[in-house]
Amino acid sequence: MSKMNISSGLEEKIFDFKTDHHGVITKIVSYFPLSENQRQEIVSAIGFDFSNFTSIFSDTVSEEEWNKTKEQIKKKFHDELFDIDKIK
Repeated sequence: MSKMNISSGLEEKIFDFKTDHHGVITKIVSYFPLSENQRQEIVSAIGFDFSNFTSIFSDTVSEEEWNKTKEQIKKKFHDELFDIDKIK
């Protein structure tokens, strides 16, 4: 998928884009729930009506909390994900 035209601050909140076999976005997974404005920014960038947003964590965090902890959160999640892969 080519880079979307969204702010870098919003882009870093997204964990993954799920696509179908044609490369069309079918689901957007963020670390925490996105605000309505953030969702609208993404929908505008995608260029079609879209509503399949989900998040890894259900807690809502403020922008300040996100900025303070984002690197820890990403690292912890990434490390735990790799630990899951090691389990046989």
